[in-house]
Amino acid sequence: MSLLIKGELRDDWFDKTTDSGEYIRQDSQFRHWITADGRSAPDGAKAYPAEAGRYHLYVSYACPWANRTLIFRTLKKLETLISVSVVHPDMGVEGWKFADFRGATRDHVHDYEFMHQVYTLAQADYTGIVTVPVLFDKKTNTIVNNESSEIIRMFNSAFNHLTGDGTDFYPKHLRKEINDINAFVYDNVNNGVYRCGFARTQAIYEAGFDQLFAGLERLEQRLSQQRYLAGNTLTEADWRLFVTLVRFDAVYYSHFKCNLQRIIDYPNLANYVRELYQYPGIRATIDFDHIKRHYYWSHDAINPTRIVPKGPALDFDAPHDRERFS
Repeated sequence: MSLLIKGELRDDWFDKTTDSGEYIRQDSQFRHWITADGRSAPDGAKAYPAEAGRYHLYVSYACPWANRTLIFRTLKKLETLISVSVVHPDMGVEGWKFADFRGATRDHVHDYEFMHQVYTLAQADYTGIVTVPVLFDKKTNTIVNNESSEIIRMFNSAFNHLTGDGTDFYPKHLRKEINDINAFVYDNVNNGVYRCGFARTQAIYEAGFDQLFAGLERLEQRLSQQRYLAGNTLTEADWRLFVTLVRFDAVYYSHFKCNLQRIIDYPNLANYVRELYQYPGIRATIDFDHIKRHYYWSHDAINPTRIVPKGPALDFDAPHDRERFS
């Protein structure tokens, strides 16, 4: 990714002056909300009304955080309401770009070459990293939100009156449990793989490694007793975990040195990730050419040769056993 300082591009997005060997993820800065009626946004955020054709989603197939939003766009039948642009998997000094690659697209809204141009259009003096996903309002020409966890909540409910789809992946009676699980999964797994991969000291790496695999073991045990993370109800917590698990054996195991075990070595996690991959519409949101190309090519400090491995052989279409909990 790239870094903007008061609207000026920098390539040192990983700030060496503020960390001591541990990767610290920066918070997203655009935190407005789309609601059904354009009112009642949480925490004093600006509210935007749900309208068909008004909003555009910028994503990378490689990015797990962006993958969450593509999944919810599919689950909630928003494909005809919210348009999408897909960046090239290579991320160089200017960050995410729009260029020719199978599955990538041009910037359908502005025809820009780089994502940082979308950010400076929304805020000319923007300071921060340039990330995806980005939910963009074509009517006011600005970014609504670039925090994936909030975008999927909007997709979960704000457009229901337009789609007629009332499926709820964040039901009220499970919200505390979902929030607790999300926090555990984020700290130990979603961000845990990055703490391993971007660690700059042996001690920091080993601490992150131990925490990651302790977390995976706890999830393996949880899924030995129930079908999904919140019992037998499929919720947003499952999709938030899925995007890391589905990438794990292909990139995190080797590229990020998360090599104690593969996901395929955990019977319950392996069957669980196959079930979610086979859920209607989900496989179309997963592109391993983009995933592998991005990680192995873009992180040249980790993989200076930029050689992208041909393996491993993965079969997410193999049968799973999760129906046993039905």
